[in-house]
Amino acid sequence: MKRMLSLSLSALLLLAALVGCGGSGNNAGGADKTPEEYTEAYKTAIESARDDELNKVVPVITSTEDDMAAMILPMLGITEENAASFAVAISSMNIKAYGVAAILPAEGKSEEVLEGVNAFVELQKQSFQQYLADQYEIANAAKVETLDDGTILLVMCEDQDTVLEAIKTSLNG
Repeated sequence: MKRMLSLSLSALLLLAALVGCGGSGNNAGGADKTPEEYTEAYKTAIESARDDELNKVVPVITSTEDDMAAMILPMLGITEENAASFAVAISSMNIKAYGVAAILPAEGKSEEVLEGVNAFVELQKQSFQQYLADQYEIANAAKVETLDDGTILLVMCEDQDTVLEAIKTSLNG
């Protein structure tokens, strides 16, 4: 009887250890991606969801070393400490409500990143509310979503629903 109890307990512990080692993965596909792989996937998804002209006029920033990073990243509250990976395309001129971003927050920084993204959306709404009515409508319709793998998506542009779905499809594809 003691032997059977010991074997059962050992089997249960082994099973628990194996389940614990299985991991949950960072993405829906089950395989963990490196930060560089996330960055490349984000950039590709954003560029694929836009036309060539917009890709030239509003380039995708993927590093704090990019020329425009010092001006653009603080608008979203993105820092090296709170983002593991990102791809961001934000209009730097205050005449267009445009922002598309995919951000993988660093461990424990999801709320901080989400607050920064939402603050950016609110600032854009305030900027255009009395200034350009058509741009205010775009800012007001902005979409912010957190995907299953923790990626925070921001889509603030014309036809934002189509762009959001194109990016999500690309990232999940």
